Order: sequence, then C-alpha cells, then structure tokens
Amino acid sequence: MDHTRLRRPAALLLLTVGLVCAAAVLAGLASGDEGGLVLLTEIHAYVVPLGWLGLASLTGAALLGLAGSPLRLPLVTALLVVGVPMMLFAGFVSTVFGAASVREKAEPAPGGGDRRLVVERDGSGLDPVWHVYVQQGDRPLERRWSVGSFGGRSDAHALREAVWTSPDRIRMTTQEGAVHEVSIAPGGRPDRVVSAGG
Repeated sequence: MDHTRLRRPAALLLLTVGLVCAAAVLAGLASGDEGGLVLLTEIHAYVVPLGWLGLASLTGAALLGLAGSPLRLPLVTALLVVGVPMMLFAGFVSTVFGAASVREKAEPAPGGGDRRLVVERDGSGLDPVWHVYVQQGDRPLERRWSVGSFGGRSDAHALREAVWTSPDRIRMTTQEGAVHEVSIAPGGRPDRVVSAGG
C-alpha cells in the first residue's frame, strides 16, 4: 500500500483540526463580555485541552505535509519550543486560578419565554462566590448577562436565594437578609449588577 498518497489528505485534515482548535481557543479566551454568547463562555472551560489538541494537530500536519522539505524541522521545532511551554503555563494557571463553577440553579422565567435565571458557585479560592446570571435566547445564539455576585470573605454576604418575582424581575437575598431586586430589559440586559461581599 502506498502511504505517500495518504500523507497530503492526512496533513490537510490535521491542519484543519489545528486551525479549528486555535480559533476555538481564541474565541473562548475572548468570551465573557456582558451579553456574550453562552456557547463561547462554555468553550472557555476547555481552552487548555483544545490548545493541546491544536498543538498536536499542527505538529502532525507539519510532519506529514512537509516531508522532505527543509522547512519541516525548523517549523516543528518552533511549534514545540513555543507551544509546549505556553500550554504548560496555561495548564498551571488554569489549575491554580480556574476552578470550574458549579451550576446550582437554572430556572426559566415565569410565563414561558426564552429567559433563564442561572446561579453558579465559584469553587476557586477559600471563600465561595455565587454568581447570578440571566440567559436569554435559544442555542446557539443564547446570551448571558451578570445580575449579581455574592459571598467572598463574609458569610453574611453569601447568596441565600435568587428567584423570579415576575418575567422581568429577579429578587436576590443574602444570608444576612439584604434583599436586592433587579429589572431585566426586553433584550435581556439587567438594569444594574449587584455586588455583595468580595
């Protein structure tokens, strides 16, 4: 069997996978803006594995596609010398500072519609922090806005409850009993973002 015939298609496939992974990493790192796509926010959690997969794919594409070329060794060396330390550093930062959030609640707005109240607890650090979001739309165009952040160093600021009081109003209550109400505009944006503790 002639393996040289398969080199070019395999190299193109690996190059495509590598470029898609690189684009996903960039999109995931750029996510997080208010009103951003939820899909990109979720990709953010997989930036490190996608980065490793992209690096391996691009290295494989260079090895297969540039067989016999004098550019092969310098390109592969450059990919590995730059890519491996960068990915090791990204993995370290992700491990130390990027503990995954745990979704504690996802509740649709009363009366139907495409709005959801989402509560996530951030597990990084010694003191838990609860983040309250409103998400609006259907996938893949679902968008997310911050409504509040609670907790941190004082248990009194921890979130006790977050509920819909109407299809366009959210009430959040802390452990000490402070009540915060936020109105949601028709496009999904809250009128303010509450911060308690920190």
